[in-house]
Amino acid sequence: MAFSVRGAEIVPCPCCGRKLRVIGSRLRKSIKPSGDIIVLNIRRLRCTHCSKIHHELPDFIVPYKRYDADSIETVVSNDSVQTIAADDCTLYRWRNWFQTIANYLIGCLISLSIRNFQVPVDILSVAPQSALQRIGHFVGDAPGWLGRVVRPITNLNLWLHTRSAFLSRNA
Repeated sequence: MAFSVRGAEIVPCPCCGRKLRVIGSRLRKSIKPSGDIIVLNIRRLRCTHCSKIHHELPDFIVPYKRYDADSIETVVSNDSVQTIAADDCTLYRWRNWFQTIANYLIGCLISLSIRNFQVPVDILSVAPQSALQRIGHFVGDAPGWLGRVVRPITNLNLWLHTRSAFLSRNA
């Protein structure tokens, strides 16, 4: 059984700001902290101007990640990871991914705050010790903070593509 995802708000194309049109859907799996897999029916949208295709993701999905945002957030926040049904290698990759991307996320959040004239004074004067504390200045540290980081960055087409493929060339 798949759950259909339908956004209530109208989001413009992250690339050019024009209108998006529904062109179909696709199934997307997400793994909960308990290890249960939920299947989502995600809408595929095409921009009427630039023709780029986008997928409408719910807030609990992190682009290019199989597990939901709560699972990743728990591990990255160094909360109890005993409740996450994932192997140690996966937990290590999440921590490494966050350490790698944290400064970029902070830069995006600062840029968005400046763009919206909402820069907290203490962000520019004295930066706290950890990346989590700096991110907390923008989105808070209550549960769900990772979703609050992902959404604006993704909706403005600033999310880094983290999947990779290696090609080998025979010389």
